[in-house]
Amino acid sequence: MEGYRSYVIIICLLSISSFSNLTGQPTVTTASNHSFSASPNLPFIGAQVFIEPGQTPEEIDRWFRLLRDNDFTFCRIRMFESYMKKTDGGWDFTLFDNAFRSAEKYGISVFCTIFPYTEKTDIGGFKFPRDEAHLQSIALFIKELTTHFSQFRSLYGWVLINEPGVGGKIPWTDFTLSKYTEWKKTHPQKDYTAKGFPVLLDLKDQAFLYDLNTWYLNWLAAEIRKFDTTHAIHVNNHAMFQNCAEYNFPEWRKFLTSLGGSAHASWHFGYFTRQQYGFAMSANSEIIRSGAGNIPWLMTELQGGNNTYSGGTPMCPTKEEISQWLWIIIATEGKGSIFWSLNPRSSGIEAGEWALLDFQNNPSDRMMEAGSIARTLNNNRDLFEKSRIAESDINILYIRQSLWAESKMATGSTQNFEARKPGGVMKSALGYFEAFSEMGVNANLKAFEEFDFGKQDYKESTIILAHQISIPYSYAPILENYVRKGGKLIVDGLSGFFDEDIHNTLITGFPFESLFGGNIREFKLVDNLFKIKWSDYFLPAHLWRGLIAPGTGQVTATFEGEPVALRNKTGDGEVLWIPSPVGLGSRISGDYTFLSRFLSKEAGNSLVNVPVRFKTTQKNMLMKTMRSGYSLITVVVNKQENAVLVDLDFGTKNPAGKVLFANKQGNIKGTKLQIGSEETMVIEWK
Repeated sequence: MEGYRSYVIIICLLSISSFSNLTGQPTVTTASNHSFSASPNLPFIGAQVFIEPGQTPEEIDRWFRLLRDNDFTFCRIRMFESYMKKTDGGWDFTLFDNAFRSAEKYGISVFCTIFPYTEKTDIGGFKFPRDEAHLQSIALFIKELTTHFSQFRSLYGWVLINEPGVGGKIPWTDFTLSKYTEWKKTHPQKDYTAKGFPVLLDLKDQAFLYDLNTWYLNWLAAEIRKFDTTHAIHVNNHAMFQNCAEYNFPEWRKFLTSLGGSAHASWHFGYFTRQQYGFAMSANSEIIRSGAGNIPWLMTELQGGNNTYSGGTPMCPTKEEISQWLWIIIATEGKGSIFWSLNPRSSGIEAGEWALLDFQNNPSDRMMEAGSIARTLNNNRDLFEKSRIAESDINILYIRQSLWAESKMATGSTQNFEARKPGGVMKSALGYFEAFSEMGVNANLKAFEEFDFGKQDYKESTIILAHQISIPYSYAPILENYVRKGGKLIVDGLSGFFDEDIHNTLITGFPFESLFGGNIREFKLVDNLFKIKWSDYFLPAHLWRGLIAPGTGQVTATFEGEPVALRNKTGDGEVLWIPSPVGLGSRISGDYTFLSRFLSKEAGNSLVNVPVRFKTTQKNMLMKTMRSGYSLITVVVNKQENAVLVDLDFGTKNPAGKVLFANKQGNIKGTKLQIGSEETMVIEWK
């Protein structure tokens, strides 16, 4: 579409101290010749081939043939030490050699997950070694794996560990205790703050875990690079909405070739209903995309089939959901998706579950749907190889200290209030993300450290801090600089209630008084849902109403004569502060109509960057937009119960559309599209 602007995104990272420096472990430089930039940029589809004793070479060969026949080009194999190491200390790789030979035969590239010996009931693998002897046994296993399997042309790369992340609960073993003792030498605990306030509770354990994860992954990468300097290095994170505060993605980029994730609806989408799984996949993908920065990302695990007895939510994805998830990942610049799994394992907690194949080893409707998407990509190779997300510069930021503080402070309540339980911080951010999604707008969801605060102009940029309860003091001048350069900052809820050491800033000194234009007089608990009058409508809010003592800010909303919202000009930008959880309130209400109306005006400086959106908010629908040359590509997912007619808003443009994919006979007429319930449509606009 001629006239549309292209965008170059430069990520400038804040300096973060690395635990690896403390231990003397060198930072690994990733080999460039196996990055995705050196291979076809077309997004791929693959599946986990689960290899275990009892399988015949013929059976294994058939699985790889089925991958090829359904246009899958990648697979992942879990490399079990327990199935390779013999009782006499020798090694027998025959079982896995069969898989690699079949992969070569059918042109399938292999990601190998390093999976050292663990208990038979441990289906996910341990996250840290037990002691120094265990660490050295892992090093030996890596040496044996890399020196043997690097001979195969089908080897693409190594997955360092399966799903790092422990939900904030450190396993206190000899190894972790030793590392904690070492870490504390450069991170001493304080009894009092610089202002003299006592430190009764802090976040040192979570900061240690944050650094420990980075140290261990870097150590694994360094061990691989001792013997293999060419193949890719990858890792897949899991339970992203709960575990993201453990992940130092900017540091990980230094030793990874690509970043990945697991996004199993059954395990990881507990904050969402099934009707919201499209939003969940989109948000999960945006967090990983932001974390990846200048390296590619892919979804390393997607649920492929039924989870009968495992997982938190029993379900079997429909073929329509498979289509929704794959296209959402593609539209978020994902370079690939790998299903867990092609074939089911024979024994254990997941026996007979999760597979794309049926029990006769025939492709399910889910696998055939994925294959049809692979063919659509192949048939439009030039278009999708060059596609990049259409950035809006709307940035919903989460702050890891807020997630850490919530895990210590939120103990629940008899009324089951969302903000009193762990998850309220992330759900507040998700409320805004989902509202933008129903507007048909791409919004970024990223860690504070991943935002580029080094630009000279933010006049078309918006940052949203939704109920980020703990904000380090050092962030105040960073945010003030952003606003002075023209940025729009929208803040809600109890953002900044604590500092990074869980001191209440309204007692120890509120660092945002100048920026926000006032201070908090009091927070009052109201109800699960209450209303804030805004213009000629009401915004739903949750639990606490913040009453403001205004300073330089202009009062924009009141309750019984008390200020409850301020607008404050600073330099070329402004802050809008509503110290009540309106993002979370809208999410709990199940209706984003008024929050979307609010955002259409308040984020208007960023919406000028949006090339297309829904003309009116569409409940339970989302649209993600990419650019490719002079074309726009829209991916539209309808989670409503009925078919709908949707009008798209291209501003002053009037492009011609071409349907590239529609799995329920969806069609377009001008800039209107008819889309069925649960349908996914992919349209090129010129």
